[in-house]
Amino acid sequence: MSQEMINQSLVNLGKALNRLEEAVEGPVENQLMIDGVIQRFEFTIEQFWKTLKRILKSEGIQTSTPKESLQQAYKVGWINDEKMWLSMLKDRNLTSNTYDENVANEIYQRIKLYIPEMRRTYSIIKNYSTD
Repeated sequence: MSQEMINQSLVNLGKALNRLEEAVEGPVENQLMIDGVIQRFEFTIEQFWKTLKRILKSEGIQTSTPKESLQQAYKVGWINDEKMWLSMLKDRNLTSNTYDENVANEIYQRIKLYIPEMRRTYSIIKNYSTD
């Protein structure tokens, strides 16, 4: 995995995370806005696990699923709260495979709690990759 590809993944991930934060900080006027936040959350989680997979591969660690990528990132110390990340993955799977307004509203509330951990992890892998 080339460093250039990893760097591009980090740039894309940073943009996705910024967009998610912008969406969460905005006013919630209707269900459509909550759905938009959830869509950005799904995209950000995808960016995270794929970026982690690329960086892990550059370190000689092969992963093939989102869960494996998160678990290996935890083992090498890039993720502080494995339980929270696995919860994020579960929520991403719930929102992308079925739609229930009550579940969506619950996940929307949890997304707000997830963002600091996402930001912390992003900082760790960005600093690691540029060292």
